[in-house]
Amino acid sequence: MSENRPAKKCAAFCLALRFDINELAKLLSDSTLIRIIKGALLIEDDHSWSVVFAYGAVVHWNVSAEQQLKLHQLLLEHAENPLASIEEDNFTFALDCPSTRIIEDHIEIESSDPILIFALSQGMAQSIKLASFETNAITTINNTSYIPRSLAENGSIKLSRHKIAKIRGQLFLTKSDIILNYDLLDTPDFFWEYPEYDSFYGIAAKYLEIAPRTQVLSKKLETIHELFEMLADEQKHRHSTILEWIIIWLIAFEIGMTIFDKVFK
Repeated sequence: MSENRPAKKCAAFCLALRFDINELAKLLSDSTLIRIIKGALLIEDDHSWSVVFAYGAVVHWNVSAEQQLKLHQLLLEHAENPLASIEEDNFTFALDCPSTRIIEDHIEIESSDPILIFALSQGMAQSIKLASFETNAITTINNTSYIPRSLAENGSIKLSRHKIAKIRGQLFLTKSDIILNYDLLDTPDFFWEYPEYDSFYGIAAKYLEIAPRTQVLSKKLETIHELFEMLADEQKHRHSTILEWIIIWLIAFEIGMTIFDKVFK
């Protein structure tokens, strides 16, 4: 790292499911220099930048911890489903370098062009959102890992129908939340209009392994789907068993009534 380019701090956070970007833009525009770019906010202040994405992520460049906290409080006031556990990733960066690259969590940037900063932020925001999806999926799988074990050991799942229904609901919510937001992990539409910045996004996306991590997440979703199907089959089995017993008792009752009728008449 060159002495005349001291490292500054960069941090990416996933705070919530999503932000109300339009409302935030109204509140911030009176006191702060902002740009609205493809549904995201670029906030600029004397070689400091914060980029706020509608899907609940924010990336800070050379922003003090105090200013980060202040902005986060505002974001959470206009957020849907704030995360119980905030996702965070930290880097250092330097401007006016010979080229743009990322080495061992240090980002070298060839200029202070805000759109270049925005392009890099796209990849970093996707990565931190992906981390949130990964945490969600892993937590769900870990919390339900006893289900296939129980089925293997006992031949059945020893849970009430109500409990099974609740777990199925949780599995469905986790899976649908990720699938409905899966397009966030594609190349952003921004680069259709600014193709000259696509390579900078590619640098961040490749370094943060967004594509292979997305494939791993897809495998985790398959595991969640299998658990969901397993519970659905168990519920169907229990329901059919109950119906079978009802039919057996109805037949037995009818036979009993027939015998009673013949004996006592």
